[in-house]
Amino acid sequence: MRKLYTAANLPEAYMLLDQLRAAAVDAQVFNENAQGGLGEIPFTHAYPELWVMDDADWARGREIVSAYESRATNDTGNEVRCPSCRETNPANFQLCWQCGTAL
Repeated sequence: MRKLYTAANLPEAYMLLDQLRAAAVDAQVFNENAQGGLGEIPFTHAYPELWVMDDADWARGREIVSAYESRATNDTGNEVRCPSCRETNPANFQLCWQCGTAL
């Protein structure tokens, strides 16, 4: 088991978890309920974390996270066409709004 990523919030953590699982990378979200401990623990210890269950999957998981981070910093004014249904989506979408295919 190896830590892969510290997310800013739970929705981000679960969005990445879905991408990892779609790529057959076994991962888990930790610190889901740690927000309730704020004040008792440092806030940096309460962020959701993604951990890869098998160390052999870490490199593939890192590629997925790097691609996510790259898309997150790109200009959101661009559009991406879904490879499955050919629907136009904003560049910052991870999944097609029409059919749910990973972009």
